[in-house]
Amino acid sequence: AAVAGPALAQSDAAEIPENAKARAYSSGWECDQGYRKIDARCVAIVVPENGYATKIAYGKGWACHFGYREGATVCTEVVVPENGYLSASGSAWRCDRGFREANESCVAIDVPEYGFLDASGNDWTCERGYARKRGACDAVVIPERAHLNYSGHGWDCNRPYRKRSSRCVLD
Repeated sequence: AAVAGPALAQSDAAEIPENAKARAYSSGWECDQGYRKIDARCVAIVVPENGYATKIAYGKGWACHFGYREGATVCTEVVVPENGYLSASGSAWRCDRGFREANESCVAIDVPEYGFLDASGNDWTCERGYARKRGACDAVVIPERAHLNYSGHGWDCNRPYRKRSSRCVLD
């Protein structure tokens, strides 16, 4: 009976392929980090330059460093244009406030008179009392018996008048 113990251990060890180890809390085996299970073997994962091996059991088994974008088999540097910055993920770029993306670059947003950058910083809007028309801020023309509306970029008729074309009339 004393001989059976080592014999079982040897047969279990013979089933574990190179670059693998027995699972700690279940039966079977798993590949060492940097290797992927293919059939009954552990095959080395090829990590590209500017990448690193991951412990994730699915996917490629590698990821790119911050500032690099993942391709099929490579990590390509993210080239950030002037007036831009790396996104939080590190695999893309965004334009600074006051600039917008155009042809892989960041171009200044042309804010017209009576306009200002919106909350996003990627576009502009007109001041209250002005409306956006053809790339400019035109003054809102308020007809008789009307007032500037809630948005500040148009008008509504005073009660009991109703809007008809560009004036306020009684129904």
